[in-house]
Amino acid sequence: MRIVGNGAEAEAAERFCENHPRGHFMQSARWAAVKSNWGNEVVIAEGSGGEITGVLSVLIRRIPVFGNLMYCPRGPVCDVHDGDALRQLTEGAEFLARRYRAMALRMEPDVSEEDGEFRGIMEALGYKIRDSVRDSRDLIQPKSVFRLDLRGKTEEEIFAGFHKKLRYNIRLAERRGVEIREGTGEDLDVFYRLMEETGERDGFIIRPVEYYRRVWDELGPEHIGMKLALVDGRPVAAAMAVNYARRAWYAYGASATEGRSFKPCQLLQWELIRDAIRRGDRVYDLRGFLEITDESDPRSGLYHFKKQFGGELVRLVGEVTLPFEPIKYKLYRVSERALFTLRHMKAAGRRVRRARRAGGGS
Repeated sequence: MRIVGNGAEAEAAERFCENHPRGHFMQSARWAAVKSNWGNEVVIAEGSGGEITGVLSVLIRRIPVFGNLMYCPRGPVCDVHDGDALRQLTEGAEFLARRYRAMALRMEPDVSEEDGEFRGIMEALGYKIRDSVRDSRDLIQPKSVFRLDLRGKTEEEIFAGFHKKLRYNIRLAERRGVEIREGTGEDLDVFYRLMEETGERDGFIIRPVEYYRRVWDELGPEHIGMKLALVDGRPVAAAMAVNYARRAWYAYGASATEGRSFKPCQLLQWELIRDAIRRGDRVYDLRGFLEITDESDPRSGLYHFKKQFGGELVRLVGEVTLPFEPIKYKLYRVSERALFTLRHMKAAGRRVRRARRAGGGS
């Protein structure tokens, strides 16, 4: 086990992450640069010959009142059944916890919830695994995702696997003259205006525009792309996708209320998927959605939208935590959920007030 320094070690860790089958952009140095308000340390596990067998990129943040929290999004990157690699990475995390006096290491691994072997190894190393999540307040990364397997398939085969209504809507967008063009950094203001409108309409909180600029600057141009959908030359929708380690992720999307009948979002996704096929990516990940138990739930629009693409619904293991100060961490989690609820209550209140003004109500 080693804590990675700068220079050749850091470059070797990044190459390992980018070339590993379980590599994830959130474990890359580029993502750590996006999260510049967090500190970052990288732990590597080594084999008997000194070769890298695992990487754990840890973000570290000071939480008022509670102290430091260590967070590892979608890590570790390794063979998740390699007990020695996981042990070394855990020892490195414990070393960092002592250095930073952290209350816990929190992970949301990119591992299926059904992987009993991974669970057994992690629990033996002292981790606590919590799958029971009530809603999005309980996790930072989504627990359920739709993933489209692209390996060995042509564009025609992928398209044929879409739901017939989706295929119709994509063709409808093309017939109605929806134009798709590549976005550049100069389009970020347009992208953000669409994000603001989408957040207000659909009731979710968006990040400041500076955040999306960091994503673009740090991941681009090699690992990120943006596309805009235009109707009569006017942008009506936009989407960003990240590609890394021969995988692609739909990262952010937005649309104007006016123009949705042209089905620009469906065509945008198809163009992003076509890009992934041409690059030779193995998977296109549509990422998460609100976990629902009833498909008729009125909040399930994003679920239905992503399901149409014919991907596999993958439920991942939930929060995996190595607690160093269990009581303090438990209190922090309670406060975190309360703050999340308060933010969404305020956002809901703003939507109600806007609706009343629009309808002329008091």
